[in-house]
Amino acid sequence: MASATVYDRLMALLEQHGARYQTLAHAPVFTSEEAAAVRGTSLASGAKALICRADDEFCLFVLPADQRLDSRLVRKQRHLRRLRFALPEEVLQLTGLTPGAIPPFGSLFGLPSFCDAGLTAQQAINFNAGDHCRSLCLDTADYLRIERPTLGHFAAGCPPTAR
Repeated sequence: MASATVYDRLMALLEQHGARYQTLAHAPVFTSEEAAAVRGTSLASGAKALICRADDEFCLFVLPADQRLDSRLVRKQRHLRRLRFALPEEVLQLTGLTPGAIPPFGSLFGLPSFCDAGLTAQQAINFNAGDHCRSLCLDTADYLRIERPTLGHFAAGCPPTAR
């Protein structure tokens, strides 16, 4: 499947695991707010996928779209010296995609996935599925079962004791 698109690989993965999902084709969206509006869903149900360089390796952080990554908290929790967002060229090289089109499945790209526990409060998550014109709504339990991300508290402004 070397020539398969990210969307094709994602669909195959979801079908293989019997996931419950819906697809939606829409006008191109480039922000979480635009995506939630075109999908008709809450911003909090959006699964924002962020590729970061943590010390010497790349990884994927998945947060509710209404939250920001707390780099300081992540560095402390994960015992990292450095943490930064991947540059657009690095994202393209790692995934073949542009920022904003990345689904929350680091496994599709050989990257470890870290999911903010706040996202698990949603019954379903919504995300771009390999391009800016196609979204998926996926049962959160299926996402967790299939991807098996490391769960933690990675969002800014919400201390772990407050959740």
